Amino acid sequence: MKIDRIGEVVFGKERPFLIADAGVNHEGSLDKALEMVEAAAAAGADMIKFQAYKAERIATRQSPAYWDRRQEPTASQYELFKKYDGLDARDYRRIAEHCEKKGILFAATAFDETFVDLLDPLMPVHKVASADITNRLLLKKIASKGKPVILSTGAAYLSEIDEAVRFLSENGVRQVALLHCVLEYPTQPGNANLLSIAFLKSAFPDQTIGWSDHIRPEYGCLALITAWMLGAEIIEKHFTLDKSLPGNDNYHAVDPEDIVEFRKKTQYVHGLLGVKQKRVLPCEENARKYARRSLVARKAIEAGTPIRAEMLTAKRPGTGMAPMYLDWLEGKKPCVSIAEDEVIQWEMFLGAQENCWKRPPDEEPGFEK
Repeated sequence: MKIDRIGEVVFGKERPFLIADAGVNHEGSLDKALEMVEAAAAAGADMIKFQAYKAERIATRQSPAYWDRRQEPTASQYELFKKYDGLDARDYRRIAEHCEKKGILFAATAFDETFVDLLDPLMPVHKVASADITNRLLLKKIASKGKPVILSTGAAYLSEIDEAVRFLSENGVRQVALLHCVLEYPTQPGNANLLSIAFLKSAFPDQTIGWSDHIRPEYGCLALITAWMLGAEIIEKHFTLDKSLPGNDNYHAVDPEDIVEFRKKTQYVHGLLGVKQKRVLPCEENARKYARRSLVARKAIEAGTPIRAEMLTAKRPGTGMAPMYLDWLEGKKPCVSIAEDEVIQWEMFLGAQENCWKRPPDEEPGFEK
């Protein structure tokens, strides 16, 4: 499998490109990882992504926790990572094969150069975690593979993002997608700063922009919908089979039912958005014709009688001359008699002024439909 363009389904289309970030919520179990693949595919995710690391290659034994320890009590990064680093290259090949069988793309964030080599044949893109945005050892290794890169930008200055994009490009990466992200687990809604999505789109107009979300999936995944509305073409969200499980990334993840609901909502919003154009919709034609008003005779008017404003009123339906033409009509003489309460038609005055305009009889002069 390959992706010709990251986030091919973009804002304004039916739905964003959805990455179900399984991370290590499989807790080291290959069987559970395969179950997660099946659930994510059935729910409607476009890609399922895992995290591939070995604790001793990612953190020192003294590396302190940076997450909410009321949710995940583990005191050090090394200790946490060691709990879930049991999967090896053979396991990831099994997972990738299962993804292909189930019709969902496979990816895994490689946290060291060894896993970059092991995973590259299995993935259409490489994902770089926010914490590695300045890790040029890893970035250079990933760039050497020549594949698109999805780069999270949590806790990064604009200059650091720009430098990372430039470095990847200079080392052979043709396409980089940037995900706005906040490194707070879980992210409080007041810290989401989703307007950064629009900012990144303006700062990096040649890149695909998305959102990597760590907010609890409250209010019907409203944060995800809002991010999409602000232009996020890729949505990455932690994924679990059971949100009630303690610790790690379960407490701010979506489950399969959430993904199904999110897809329904994006389809609904897509219908609401329509197109970037103001025009008369087919569904409005009858209302335009019958709910608008026409000039109507207050009393009978003989042929040849000069029209005065007080002779007319405006009533529904809008099948005749629009009230906006009353000033033009004053002083004109109808070439036919007009009955009381009769809708005024252009044809009644076509003979009143020679060559007054040329038009089909069902169109108003000077305006296009």
